[in-house]
Amino acid sequence: MRVYVPSTIPGLARVHEAREIGPVPLAAYAVTPALREWYAGGDLEELEYAAMTAAARASLELLAADPGAPRRRVVLAAEVPDGAVEWAPGHAGLENGERALVRVTVPVGWRKIASGHVDDPGAAGDVEAAVAALPAAREGDDDAAFTVDGAEGHELMWYATQELRDLLP
Repeated sequence: MRVYVPSTIPGLARVHEAREIGPVPLAAYAVTPALREWYAGGDLEELEYAAMTAAARASLELLAADPGAPRRRVVLAAEVPDGAVEWAPGHAGLENGERALVRVTVPVGWRKIASGHVDDPGAAGDVEAAVAALPAAREGDDDAAFTVDGAEGHELMWYATQELRDLLP
């Protein structure tokens, strides 16, 4: 199963050094039954994009927790055994990202990472604004939510696994 793991540039450096994503359990995003039900008209590619977008939004939370991290969202796409992915049934009424949220119960080896998806450095200003607006957006402030959504206006750039080391500090 393809999962999308939110990260940051320092998190990517730790993954690169350890040669695996861990420790477990890992919060990740995937095409879940709840996401399929919510986005019934979407094909697999659209559903995977929705899961990756949810992981990118979760990357904003990781950036908020690490003020020194470069303001670039990072998502690692990886293949894991179906049996290593858990999700809660009955996500009705939840946000798109929560519908895609899963828990990975095994460390993900470097060779299982299919690709990395990272903001272009030019997105840093909008990503920084989104990180700053997160608390107010969580409280229901529509202007703050608009600012958070603004980060999604930047498409994540695709990197092959062997290119990820070029992003490291």
